Amino acid sequence: MSEVTTNEYTEDGKLVRKVRSFVRREGRLTKGQATALEECWPEMGIDYQDQKLVWEQVFGNANPVVLEIGFGMGTSLVEMAKNAPHKNFIGIEVHRPGVGACLALAREQGVSNLRVMCHDAVEVFENMIPDSSLHTLQLFFPDPWHKKRHHKRRIVQLDFAEMVRQKLSLGSGVFHMATDWENYAEHMIEIMNQAPGYENLAQDGDYIPRPEERPLTKFEARGHRLGHGVWDIKFKRIA
Repeated sequence: MSEVTTNEYTEDGKLVRKVRSFVRREGRLTKGQATALEECWPEMGIDYQDQKLVWEQVFGNANPVVLEIGFGMGTSLVEMAKNAPHKNFIGIEVHRPGVGACLALAREQGVSNLRVMCHDAVEVFENMIPDSSLHTLQLFFPDPWHKKRHHKRRIVQLDFAEMVRQKLSLGSGVFHMATDWENYAEHMIEIMNQAPGYENLAQDGDYIPRPEERPLTKFEARGHRLGHGVWDIKFKRIA
């Protein structure tokens, strides 16, 4: 999946600079993706702007808002939106072919409770997402940056956790992460246990079983058949 901008630190924790931990892979838009971008964007697309969104205006109702960062081609996001018409969904993805594919699928499935953005998520969070307004923040299968020297590029860091916390509803908002790399799962738990204002919702150990609302992807199903694990993590904002 595509990543977002995060901060980079030295080994002693000193902030060095902001880096983009994704590579903008434009790729080639298929004809269907390009058509969907052109035809569906006026209704389902949200352009970046330096002012806060008003969810009731965006969706035309006051239903809970679920935001996903890095939705890839949008298959699971569209499925979640279709399965939960009582919720509003917004996805942020920097890969335009993925955005186009998501819009095409949403139109095909008749999904109307979904909006998408094609922009750097950190900038969107800083300038467009109202504080304490999100029911759920989803981060599924982010780039694990396997090499140890690259772990500082992983999106789940203390500053990112704090940014998310500010946007979640106090007392009920949930940060839901999933990864198929055990080392990254351990990293997520380590970071989130240090992050103030959160509570792990796991009942037994650090992880939760895959919740019904997160669809099982083809990639994940294949991983299960090969004996690969997937780790789901949910932390609730309590302060």
